[in-house]
Amino acid sequence: MGFFTDTSVCIGCKACEVACKEWNAIPEDGLELTGMSYDNTQGLGADTWRHVAFIEQRKPLGGQEPGVDHSGLSVFDAARQLATPPGAAEGGSTAPPPEAAADGAAAGGISPVAADGRTELRWLMSSDVCKHCTHAACLDVCPTGSLFRTEFGTVVVQEDICNGCGYCVPACPYGVIDQRKDDGRVWKCTLCYDRLGEGMEPACAKACPTDSIQFGPLEELRERADVRVAQLHDAGVADARLYGESPDDGVGGDGAFFLLLDQPEVYGLPPDPVVTTRDLPSMWRHAGAAAVTLAAGAALCFAGRSR
Repeated sequence: MGFFTDTSVCIGCKACEVACKEWNAIPEDGLELTGMSYDNTQGLGADTWRHVAFIEQRKPLGGQEPGVDHSGLSVFDAARQLATPPGAAEGGSTAPPPEAAADGAAAGGISPVAADGRTELRWLMSSDVCKHCTHAACLDVCPTGSLFRTEFGTVVVQEDICNGCGYCVPACPYGVIDQRKDDGRVWKCTLCYDRLGEGMEPACAKACPTDSIQFGPLEELRERADVRVAQLHDAGVADARLYGESPDDGVGGDGAFFLLLDQPEVYGLPPDPVVTTRDLPSMWRHAGAAAVTLAAGAALCFAGRSR
């Protein structure tokens, strides 16, 4: 079981964040604005298991309304017909002076559109979460068994067993797992393991008003995601792509994958994640070979002395 997050229909309402906090009794995490956007949770952490990113870009979203014909509309003529904002002639107005108005904008106004008639800005919104990797490095390095794979294929932390060693924190290729400052233990999304056991869907998916977060069997979600990407491509959104859906990627496929409208790096996601414990077997083999070589050398030295 897992998540498919379709960012193309995310409206940034943060209902998923609120539902996650309420159901899992997650403490408040500061609510500090980053200064870069309207994001007040900044990123995933021990006290933020769902994080809605707000990414502002100076580019059009794409032709998602291919059936709407604006060819006969002159947005610049419409802008010129707008009345000058009240108080523009007085010193208290915050609008720019007429000589500073943008091309095509009414005197004292700001044009919200580009030359081709599209808006110049777009918001990319995405609800991020633990990826519940198929090959999860956090499981490999946990010394207490606090992290375990559930019968649903998800990865869960048992907080009563976690000893706060923190080995799993750098092991996660996505930077999801985090230690809580007051007790040192690690916390992350459990995909609402307690709800799944009762046949209920996770709180975030239940609360999402646009079905941006979809929950179900991974194979079914992957098929649904392929269809959605094809729809967006047909609608002119060429940048639409899936992230984390492939079982052949560096983590064996994510239990929570995404439909993105730009490169993964734009959303703060690694472009090619790899399980960080991938090289452990070869490292142990090399370490073993080095130890045997060292022991053999020492034995030869002692053998030479005895003669």
